[in-house]
Amino acid sequence: MRILVVDAFTGRPFTGNPAGVCLLNDPADPAWMQRVAAEMKHAETAFVRPVEDPEADYELRWFTPKVEVALCGHATMASAQALYDTGTVAPGRPIRFLTLKSGVLTVTRDEDGVLSMDFPAGPPAPVEAPAELADALGVPVLWTGRNSQADLLVEVADETAVRELAPDIAALARIDGRGVIVTAAADAGQEHDFVSRFFAPRALPDDGEDPVTGSAHCALAPYWARRLGRDALTGYQASARGGHVRVVLRGDRVILSGSAVTVLDGTLKI
Repeated sequence: MRILVVDAFTGRPFTGNPAGVCLLNDPADPAWMQRVAAEMKHAETAFVRPVEDPEADYELRWFTPKVEVALCGHATMASAQALYDTGTVAPGRPIRFLTLKSGVLTVTRDEDGVLSMDFPAGPPAPVEAPAELADALGVPVLWTGRNSQADLLVEVADETAVRELAPDIAALARIDGRGVIVTAAADAGQEHDFVSRFFAPRALPDDGEDPVTGSAHCALAPYWARRLGRDALTGYQASARGGHVRVVLRGDRVILSGSAVTVLDGTLKI
């Protein structure tokens, strides 16, 4: 079957967030999909297959090398880019993805190749910071909340604190939840409005950091929209690969936009 690697939230190869995309014709065993994701070693590998459903065109599932996840932004963007690039879907046609736990997610692509995804918003609710959080991050914590994906959203002092963060990954792994989103307002004069990084050591390999996380921006968008008084913002995820995510808050939905580029197109032998 056909398998691709797509860098999401970037227009340049080898930046942004890479995702595997496996194009299926028939249903697949979840245990097999998990093994493929472990073999691919990307933060997420997506599995896409056509469905006969009046509200959707394709089923979409996402697996990290360790677990299946309920929502993934960059692998959704990568899946849409793969379907457009392979000619499976005509360039101007929206794609409706049926997911197990996040409903139907729609992706469109404009004439410039920018992909826009309609996702559920997940505004964080304030919670008391875990006692070990500041020590695990190595910086003071200004505000802590929890979103619908069981992530902690943590605001720190400034953009420099986010960029220079060197957390204790083992300590972060002991904190309850899917992961930790660390964020701050952008420095003056930047093209983005806020910065972030995302750590999920329970789900991701190596240092546990995800390069660019679409699902995290479902919480970041309403948080910074309220703080900055604007519904349309640009976030920059300041990982080593880095990537920009444009967000527009529309009630209980968030439109996440960015570019993607296919870097590998091959055949998975089974």
